[in-house]
Amino acid sequence: MSTAPRALNVILSLFVWQLIFIIAGISRLNFASAATLGEWKLLQRNIGVSAMHMQLLNNDRVIIFDRTDFGRSNLSLPNGVCRNNPNDLALKVDCTAHSLEYNVNANSFRPLMIQTDTWCSSGSVLADGRLLQTGGFNDGEKKYRVFRPCANCDWQEFDGLNARRWYATNHILPDGRIIVIGGRRAFSYEFYPTSKTLINFPFLSQTNDAGEENNLYPFVHLNVDGNLFIFANNRAILFDYKKNSIVRTYPQIPGGDPRNYPSSGSSVLLPLSAAGTEAEVLICGGAPKGSYAQANKGVFVTALRTCGRIKITDASPQWVVENMPTARVMGDMTLLPDGNVLIVNGASSGTAGWEIARNPVLSPVIYRPDSAVGSRFQVQNPSKTPRMYHSTAVLLRDGRVLIGGSNTHVGYVFSGVDFPTDLTLEAFSPAYLGTEFASIRPTILLPTAQTSLNYGEILRVRYKISGTLSPRKVTVTMVSPSFTTHSYSMNQRLLHLGGGNSLKVATSEYITQVRTPKNSILAPSGYYLLYVIHQGIPSVGTWVHIK
Repeated sequence: MSTAPRALNVILSLFVWQLIFIIAGISRLNFASAATLGEWKLLQRNIGVSAMHMQLLNNDRVIIFDRTDFGRSNLSLPNGVCRNNPNDLALKVDCTAHSLEYNVNANSFRPLMIQTDTWCSSGSVLADGRLLQTGGFNDGEKKYRVFRPCANCDWQEFDGLNARRWYATNHILPDGRIIVIGGRRAFSYEFYPTSKTLINFPFLSQTNDAGEENNLYPFVHLNVDGNLFIFANNRAILFDYKKNSIVRTYPQIPGGDPRNYPSSGSSVLLPLSAAGTEAEVLICGGAPKGSYAQANKGVFVTALRTCGRIKITDASPQWVVENMPTARVMGDMTLLPDGNVLIVNGASSGTAGWEIARNPVLSPVIYRPDSAVGSRFQVQNPSKTPRMYHSTAVLLRDGRVLIGGSNTHVGYVFSGVDFPTDLTLEAFSPAYLGTEFASIRPTILLPTAQTSLNYGEILRVRYKISGTLSPRKVTVTMVSPSFTTHSYSMNQRLLHLGGGNSLKVATSEYITQVRTPKNSILAPSGYYLLYVIHQGIPSVGTWVHIK
């Protein structure tokens, strides 16, 4: 054989082997990429109650409830107890629970007793850790209920609201009060602790679409100046609730499509810095104008792909529009400990309401606020469970997101429908919980659980890391637990406290010094989850109480 063919064979052989290595490398890359897109785990196959509303409390219990006039749930009340309510629209005597307490650490649950209807209601955690739940439907529309986090506590119910609060929004205020805003045909607001004062709020009547409304569950965020950013339908204002006056009116969100229930986009206040001088709001998804009427005729319009982001503290604020990878209505937006946003649940066509959405979106999306426009979204591994109307999601202390709910029917329906009532609970674990990060994952040693903090004080956070520390890549965050229902997480808030100044004090142990939020405008009094983040990997959170 001549020298030329031999050389050619050698070159071809090298090329083949190189190609094999490239393919193998791509396979390893794909495998590695798949492992970085989050994991799903089924926690409970049947909790007996549809998770229409969820709230994490500072004892690592999640309070879950739906509505009392669904008829029987799949969870019996204990010891033969029954609810006797002559005003109930489904069962006057009901021996099943419509609320439960889920123990995160034990992965167990116990039934709770609600007397009056909580359908499409609202809630906030008070500064002392009690859950305040407001309103509902029928005999529950003017009720408020309180749940104290303790071993065997149950709901307490009271009369006291001044207007029917059905599809209202709550927010905790810097002085510890709760403001309750809106509700179906309730163009007003009031406060808890309750008084006889009912304050007219024309902005809600002005944003009310006849027939579709599209201003229910308005998005409300506490701005760094103490005023409230309120978004309803497609408009937003900055509102001084003390003077009952509009401070400023923001530009209409581009496109003019509605984002509130029943069009049901979602909204978060993006993470705040320790300085507390700027604030940004993100609103994603929803349904085009007219979708509700069309869906009731059997025409399921494609949902919105757009997100609007606005710096509400700017002198001349403008919306910046981005596109999600997939259209989504009824999505839930959850702030993660690292400052990113998880967008999960929902459908890609139709709208919120009984039986009027199609095409579930099974893959969550991570939104990275600090990345460049065009590279902020990352699609995650899909769940196998459609989470449609009446789905929920809340952050847990260990960094997982608890996800439940999905009931598109008037009552519990498990067969013969496209989307049966779902009574499961599952957890989504973002990539930061991967075992490959064990050596760089911090473990908080101090402060210990339930530590009390003061405003504006120096906080020395002690933690350990088994691997190599990158001191400049350490930050500390505080996250408030949210009340989640109907695609909106009320009172959700994340603050960056600083970091990057770690000092080694023992083998694998370090201290970083940060300053707590300077006032209750930045962080209203109450319980927060404190995290140490190292190279983007969060510790398990520890509960702290600021007052």
